[in-house]
Amino acid sequence: MARQDALNIFVNGETKDKLAETYGEVIEAVQKGAVSEQIKNKNYSGDPTTGTVVINRFKNATVDNLGTARAGGKGTALDNGGQVTVSVDTDKEIVEELSKKDVKLFGLAGMAEKRKANHAKRMIAYLDKEFFACAEREGTKVELTAADVAGKVEELILAVETTVNDYVDGVDRDMIVVTVTPAVYSAIQNYIDSVPNSINGVNDNYFHNVRIFSNHRQTKPAIAMIDGAVAQLVTTDEYDAEKIPLSNDIALELFFSKGTKAVMPDLIKYADTF
Repeated sequence: MARQDALNIFVNGETKDKLAETYGEVIEAVQKGAVSEQIKNKNYSGDPTTGTVVINRFKNATVDNLGTARAGGKGTALDNGGQVTVSVDTDKEIVEELSKKDVKLFGLAGMAEKRKANHAKRMIAYLDKEFFACAEREGTKVELTAADVAGKVEELILAVETTVNDYVDGVDRDMIVVTVTPAVYSAIQNYIDSVPNSINGVNDNYFHNVRIFSNHRQTKPAIAMIDGAVAQLVTTDEYDAEKIPLSNDIALELFFSKGTKAVMPDLIKYADTF
């Protein structure tokens, strides 16, 4: 028996899908999780739902001669010159329409729940791309001279590790993260796999004592930064399935807002070529 055309479900963007007699399960779209969620800055004051938060960054203390404060009658004032305001200023949405007939007859149990899960994953993928676009836009390019891939990654790490300015006097390696494209990760994977965890013997993703991630959502071959160098604030409205007025159709809706900003751009380094 020929299957009935669906009203608002398409296959390959063109042919209307057929309503099913029975489908046991939905095959989920496959996608990676977000690297950015693991390394973004979470140390802020304020409530993102108000639209703005502040991240403070104080300058290093100065070392003065004994008696300087006593002679001056006061100590050195804290300098919060690195304060950064992050605004939740970009609004996005995912809205899909389903005919109620499709939902009832397509034969997919929990169809709205399945789409809800996919919408959340697509939001995460979008935020991941925005995070690394910000890092690339606000970071500093490093010209690498090493002959091999491993040497180039080490050079990039050193560029962050040896940074000295009013706010930082070098960075410990356990505070640095490196993200590389899958091609670069593959080139040094044998070394990464050979480094055991000193506690439980499990192979962790470390390169020369620095956490490293394979990341297909960046455009530069490699980025090194201090953990928390970029802040990304996100607010979401409650996910909803809403009946469309004057119709028998249902809209699955996800609305969210985000703000992405580098809070320590001096501690973001990237390489253009490898």
